[in-house]
Amino acid sequence: MTMNVKHYTYRVSWSPEDQEHIGLCAELPSLSWLASDPAQALAGIMQVVAQAVQDMQCYGEDVPAPIADKR
Repeated sequence: MTMNVKHYTYRVSWSPEDQEHIGLCAELPSLSWLASDPAQALAGIMQVVAQAVQDMQCYGEDVPAPIADKR
């Protein structure tokens, strides 16, 4: 089954520690992406999540369901 990573819950916030915007994904909290621009942080985390989900599927790991798709 192919997971639609666009259904995941993403957040971009300012990281005072890094002095950059950080992109995060609620369903995969161990992943993040830093960028100087908020739009780049969002694009970056979405790309990282897509690659992580693809890798998880290739290795037969459980892929978390998007919060938005849960009933």
